[in-house]
Order: sequence, then C-alpha cells, then structure tokens
Amino acid sequence: MRLLHNPKIEFMSLRKTTFIISGILILVSLVSLILHGGPRFGIDFRGGSFIELRFEDSNNPQTLLDIPIDKVRQIFVDHGLENSEIKHYGTNQDISVQLDVETLADSSVVNTVFSGLQSAFPDYNIIERRRESVGPKIGQELVTDAILAILASMALILVYIMFRFEFRFGVGAVLALFHDIIITLGIFSLLDIEITVPIIAALLTIIGYSLNDTIVVFDRIRENLKMFKRHVAGYTNLVNRSINETLSRTIVTSGTTLIVVAVLYFFGGEIIKNFAFALICGVIIGTYSSIFVASPVLVEWEERKASKVAVKKR
Repeated sequence: MRLLHNPKIEFMSLRKTTFIISGILILVSLVSLILHGGPRFGIDFRGGSFIELRFEDSNNPQTLLDIPIDKVRQIFVDHGLENSEIKHYGTNQDISVQLDVETLADSSVVNTVFSGLQSAFPDYNIIERRRESVGPKIGQELVTDAILAILASMALILVYIMFRFEFRFGVGAVLALFHDIIITLGIFSLLDIEITVPIIAALLTIIGYSLNDTIVVFDRIRENLKMFKRHVAGYTNLVNRSINETLSRTIVTSGTTLIVVAVLYFFGGEIIKNFAFALICGVIIGTYSSIFVASPVLVEWEERKASKVAVKKR
C-alpha cells in the first residue's frame, strides 16, 4: 500500500535541526522530572490506599449528579485525613480518594468516613466501587522491577541488533528508545499524570513499537548497502533513499495504530485513558525517532569514521 510515489525527501539534511529539537525536548523533560522529584508514581508504586466512590440519587439512580469536590474533601479533613488526594474520576458523581498510608485498610476509619459522607449527603446513596491497598515496601519493589524491566529490554535489544546488523545500528536503536521513553515520561511529568502499572506496560509497548519501526528502516539500509559504494556522501544518500522507500509503510502503520489508540483514548473509558495517551505519545515520538534519531546516528557515525580514516592517511 503506497501512499507516496517515489518520495525524495532529504531527511538527513535536517538532522542537525532535529538533534537540536530532540535535545530541547529531552532537556525540558529532565528538568520537569527533576523539579517534580522524579515521575509521579501512582499508588501501585508508592504504596498507600485507594478508594473509589459513586454518589447516586436515592429516588432516581439514573440521574447524573455534580458532587462538589470541596465538600467531600472537607469530610476527610474533619476526620484527620487532610493529606488525602480527592478528585472526580470519570464523571462528576464518581470520587476517587488516595492516601499515602494504608489508612483505608482500617475498617473503623472507613466506617467513620462513610458515616460523615452519608450525613453530609443524606439524599444520596454512596456506593464503594473499588478499594485497593499497597504497602510501601511492595510499591518500592515494583518501581525497581519496572526500571530493571525497561533497562533489561534495552540491553537485550542492543545485543540482538548488534548481531543482526552492526554495533552502531544497536547504538542508534537504543538511543532512539531512550529518547522515546524520556520524552514520554517528561510529557507525563509536565501534565502531572501518575505513572501506574498500565503506564509501564505502555512504555514497554512503545519500546517494541519504536524498535519495530526502526528495524524496518535499518533492514532497508542494509539491503541498499549491497548496491551502493560506501563513502560519506553516498552513505547519506543511501540512508535518505532507505527512509523514503519505507516512508509509505511507516505512515500506514503509524496512522492505523494512532486511529486505534485514539479510539481507546476517547471512548475506552477513564480506566485506560492514560494508558492510551501514553501509546499515542509513544507512536508519534517513536515514528519521529526512527527517522530523525536512529538513522542520523548512523550517518554521524559514518562521517566520523571517514574523518578518522582521512586523518590517518595524511
């Protein structure tokens, strides 16, 4: 399925500019992460308690309600839970509560808070839809395991591509993956979105997707290497040619994937909204990095190698 007929875009002539753009995005992401003290981990990682409540009209449960969040928050403050993070979840009649300690695991505390809420909202039925509690030790283990999973996947990718192609191909692919992960985390940090287990799953999915797109380009470069003389100008043209030859495939693959994850984001419900958003960021950034990060690394590598050879000949 070819959308573009024989494109001849000079991608590598833009590599200096795109390196600057990527550098700025990475810098902004790192600064945001540093200012926020790292990623904002969800309850799965930091430990604590979570409870989800739904308010329903006693006379007509189908009525959509607009529950004032400040009034709900005041009930928790009155019961000594001023550190609770309380917000609407999905609709204005659904309330989520997060605590940094396992307070909600204590049934007496839960019953006391429920009584206070019922007194403040006598005309509504308050339904507990979900409750979770995670210890801080387990949360820390999950953080460590998540980081190790991402680093291990990148190390294995480097080894695989090094044997399948060349070492520099592996370096380009891994740099592109680090680029994708850091910028995605930076976006989540700037938007103050929590990093949960589904988001880690999305990050690992992004690694796989971006790598697949990169390998397609690398494979075409390897095929074209057999047909062109390997010198600097020719190598740059070869990389441009390879990207242009796979451009239609890249647009179709990324476009159809974006359609699916966009549908998940807008219509999949609140629970998977952040997961879908992470995939949207990853698909866009991953497609960009396959063209403007991974491939230019090969050109820069070849240029530096050629310069060293030229110096030795002198």
